[in-house]
Amino acid sequence: MDSTQAALLGLVVGGSIGAIVVLLVVLALRVRARLLVDASTEVPDGAQAVLRGLDDAAVVVDPSLVVVAASPAAEPYGMSVGRTLPGDQLRTLVHAAQEAEHPEVQLMRVQRGEGPLAESRLATARAITIAPRLTLLVIRDITERERVEQMRRDFVANTSHELKTPVGAIALLAEAISAAADDPEQVRRFSHRLQAEAGRLGSLVARVLSLSRLQSAVDPSEDRDVAVDKVVDQAIAAHAVVAEAAGVELARGGDRGVVVRGDQQVLTEAVGNLLANAIAHSPAGAVVGVGVRIVHGVVSIAVTDRGPGIPEAEQARIFERFYRSDAARSRRTGGTGLGLSIVKHAAQRHGGDVQLWSRPDHGSTFTMRLPARSESPTAPRRKKKSKKKAARSGHDRGESS
Repeated sequence: MDSTQAALLGLVVGGSIGAIVVLLVVLALRVRARLLVDASTEVPDGAQAVLRGLDDAAVVVDPSLVVVAASPAAEPYGMSVGRTLPGDQLRTLVHAAQEAEHPEVQLMRVQRGEGPLAESRLATARAITIAPRLTLLVIRDITERERVEQMRRDFVANTSHELKTPVGAIALLAEAISAAADDPEQVRRFSHRLQAEAGRLGSLVARVLSLSRLQSAVDPSEDRDVAVDKVVDQAIAAHAVVAEAAGVELARGGDRGVVVRGDQQVLTEAVGNLLANAIAHSPAGAVVGVGVRIVHGVVSIAVTDRGPGIPEAEQARIFERFYRSDAARSRRTGGTGLGLSIVKHAAQRHGGDVQLWSRPDHGSTFTMRLPARSESPTAPRRKKKSKKKAARSGHDRGESS
């Protein structure tokens, strides 16, 4: 072998050895990098930005269940950077996701807040591994959604139950009229009762539709200036004829010239419901007062009666749908149990609320509070009280027709 061939052979062998060495170095660097990744608890690039943009509570935890990154919404749940993940259920879920290497989802109760102000919230928790030593946990609070869904189910069930009574009565009365066709007196009696049940059914359907409209989405651009004087006057006029026989007087007093923003028809119905309740619970010769006040930009429309009052134990439920504080009276008057619920939602629809003061044997005062139009005067002129006879309405407290 001459020197040239020897040089070439040495070059080939050297190159091969060099290539092997480079390959080994590259493999070693890759293994080292993989080991560093597996051992790292550093949050991946972009994860922090994603967490900051989340509305849900979300955290990234390491194998020791210590929070290494968190969204702003996670703080109220006691999950902040550097703290251990709270709650046995959450920890178990994260461990399950780490072992299974696929997303784990669970419905659970989580604590929001700390100490005596902590509250239990219903939430869906989802855990998924995003790195060998990091797990992402997302908590979505569904308490309000479940509450609304439960309200919807209750409303449907209660409405179905309430509809059965007048529908069943109408069917029975129709059969009775058919059977008593040869007895004019019986036919007249049954026909009168049939008309009453039909009226009750129609009132219930109208109330359900009204409540449904109030609970639907509202477009503020449709609001108009509403004169409170006109709302009160129309509500009084609507109940004057039927209630006159009861001997109940309506006294209108308070501020005049007050204006709010909203829907005049909705507010008139709400005030009418309060009047109907007050009249229905007032004895003959009693006075039902309707007063309007505006203080610090808040308009108060108060309806006061001197009826039997509402027991304190029932006051918290008086605005519930279909709730009746006096079931016997409700059956006699044909109330629907939706009136005060409509009042509550009408007030909320206008950015206000409704308050109740009541004491047994001393009567009740229902007050609707609404924000005044910004241009409304702070001290409107007052007008001397005027009394007008009204009649007893056929609607019960807790239902306002």
